[in-house]
Amino acid sequence: MLYTLTATEVAFVQIATLQAVAALLWLLGAWLVVGQRRALAHWALYAGLASSAWFGLALQLRAPALVTVLGGLGAALALRRGIRLFVGSELGWTGAALAVGAVLLAASLPTDGSSRAMQAVLNFGALAAVYVGISADLWRHARDGLHWRWPALLALPAMLGAATLAARAMLALVRPGSVIADMTQHSTLNIVSALAYTVLVLMLHATLLALLLSRLLGELHQLARRDPLTGLLNRRAMHAALDEQARRVRRAADTFSVLMIDIDHFKDVNDRHGHEVGDRALMHVSRLLTQALRTQDRVGRFGGEEFVVLLPGEDLAGARAVAEKLRLQVRGQPTSVGDGDVSLSVSIGVAQWAGPSEDLSRLLSRADAALYRAKHLGRDCVEAAPGADGEPLAGTG
Repeated sequence: MLYTLTATEVAFVQIATLQAVAALLWLLGAWLVVGQRRALAHWALYAGLASSAWFGLALQLRAPALVTVLGGLGAALALRRGIRLFVGSELGWTGAALAVGAVLLAASLPTDGSSRAMQAVLNFGALAAVYVGISADLWRHARDGLHWRWPALLALPAMLGAATLAARAMLALVRPGSVIADMTQHSTLNIVSALAYTVLVLMLHATLLALLLSRLLGELHQLARRDPLTGLLNRRAMHAALDEQARRVRRAADTFSVLMIDIDHFKDVNDRHGHEVGDRALMHVSRLLTQALRTQDRVGRFGGEEFVVLLPGEDLAGARAVAEKLRLQVRGQPTSVGDGDVSLSVSIGVAQWAGPSEDLSRLLSRADAALYRAKHLGRDCVEAAPGADGEPLAGTG
């Protein structure tokens, strides 16, 4: 059968085959990437519907069936819905209903010459409108979600697709006779358009792949920075946050403080109730610390039952007040265990950065020494460290 097809129809079959392969790959991706299963399934649906539409065009180029036109439109709508699922945007149906209505209206028109032109305007216009929406979704995500300097780059393939479809609609409106003739026969326009569509299809799938890879890489980056049990910054990420804060305050002549926090008698919790309860206690304390701190503060798990809190802009007096608030928060909210509760308390050491001459290891050592004193004094209390030279800092209570 293929040897009877024109060059235009062969090009359409090639695009259909490309989309069919892409559909299988996105289905495989939906099976493998559980967290993005719905979005990837929609992208597989997009590629599958597009494949069927291109096959339909190859077989009925002179008079495409309504199911073929609806398949192409459904592909575009599935693509947009998948992107919106991926980026977390609201899913509306108004635009989709209007696009389907335009295609159904086109199908209801007579098949004479003037009506064929209006059918082309409505069909290509509806598709162009959907791709304009896809472009807007990708642009917003690149700007607000990925923080790209040039967000239009991510939306470029969809923009080109919208422009190509809109140009087809405009040509049908301005020169209905020539465009309709080109659409219904083997022509240079159709061959060039097929090649352009092939490039656009590849660019669109590359865009979707870039979205998926950026999300997966971001998740890997987060996993590398986060403690797997509590979700807090891990030791390495906390050191990086402290380094960045030290650089910032050196430029701005500001200050900051750190808290070193240890859960009291944590070994007894593990011994008496088991490690599962101990893990729940760690997650409970982590939540309490996070809820009580400001958005600009940073909290990390340094290991075991020990936590470190970074308080930008806080002097020693302010940091002591925050530490006391955290201590009371933990003491006042026991963690639930079965039918009972396990009361917890924390000891906290506080240290204020002594200035540009102090390195972070010395700052953390002073906070740790203050924590050791708090535990030595009976636990469930807050102790402040003196300055790096052994003298009390201004604001020490």
